[in-house]
Amino acid sequence: MKDVSYPHLRLDRDALDHNIAVMADWCESRNVLLAPHVKTTMSAPIVRRQADAGAAGVTVATVDQAGTLLDWGYRNILIANQVVDRHGLNRIRAWLTEDPARQIRIFVDSKEGVTAAASVFGTSAFALEVLLDVGAHGGRTGVRSLRAARSLAELVGSTDGLRLIGVAGYEGVVANSRDKEIVAAVDDHCRKVRDVYLSVADLFDTPTPVYSMGGSAFPDRVIEFLPTDSDVPGTVRLLRSGCYVTHDHGTYAGVSPVPGLIPALTVRAVVLSAPEDGMVVVGAGKRDLPYDAGLPPLLTVRNADGASKPDATGCVAKLFDHHAVLTGATGINVTDIVEFGISHPCSAFDRWPEYIVTDNTGQTDVWHTDFHRESIQQTTIEN
Repeated sequence: MKDVSYPHLRLDRDALDHNIAVMADWCESRNVLLAPHVKTTMSAPIVRRQADAGAAGVTVATVDQAGTLLDWGYRNILIANQVVDRHGLNRIRAWLTEDPARQIRIFVDSKEGVTAAASVFGTSAFALEVLLDVGAHGGRTGVRSLRAARSLAELVGSTDGLRLIGVAGYEGVVANSRDKEIVAAVDDHCRKVRDVYLSVADLFDTPTPVYSMGGSAFPDRVIEFLPTDSDVPGTVRLLRSGCYVTHDHGTYAGVSPVPGLIPALTVRAVVLSAPEDGMVVVGAGKRDLPYDAGLPPLLTVRNADGASKPDATGCVAKLFDHHAVLTGATGINVTDIVEFGISHPCSAFDRWPEYIVTDNTGQTDVWHTDFHRESIQQTTIEN
């Protein structure tokens, strides 16, 4: 693949395979299972490598993503959200009716969520398996107290069409840093999720209840608070980490405790303009580069013929839709090719329907992502 368009996303296949092996070994050595959160990439070749490395299932964020993973042949799917819309719930019921051997589970965190699920599954021949979602104050979803958790667990137990099979939490709603107060907040949340799990264990309607946490930024803290088989017999300890698969040059590079992970993603783009001394403008912006967890770092500079310019410097100061402004730029000229690192891979893949894959032999390939939405059927909208 000699001629490529700029900008483009690049994946180092060797780094990818290395990270998958590292995380698989890390989980196995700590007696936890991994159902990777594949919304990070939504790319079939990557998910297949994760599955081949021993993933116990896959995690997704939406019903649409669940549909895509079913199309790819996966049957053990955790939707790490409460599903409350009737259309989404009907799709889940149809999938389970089509193949009862499938395992599709969702979260619940409210009476309204339970009622919505029961309105679809209450007359079903099988129950929808749900996990009680435990949240942190000021965070995202999830019940906030032991009392609320117990009340909701009891409601699930008394509701036709639902079966409580576990508890889930997400420790990553705090800032991703290793500051003492941040780690203390993570520990508090992990402790709270475990307390909820133990307090509702008598209501689990399964011999293998699931205790699930995120585990991307703070997996070392998560495992410190895992329930044991002596706490609740048959417990399945399940992490949902997704970002490990490509790691990054920013957020997770700064906080991940898993030794050996290496960045696998970059974006290459061309310098379009040098309008002021010390300032250059590159042809890649918000449409091409994630910026929700920090601006991308400049990694390398090459001239148009590919020769390295190791003394070139610059720092991304601002992103526009299709432009990155670098300040403090030295040794960078119009037509040069720059390579940016990525901070937060979850916001990188969704910008690219296809991306370039390379390895240390110089071979290249093109892989694709699939973030499509289900086709929207024409409906009558009442005013």
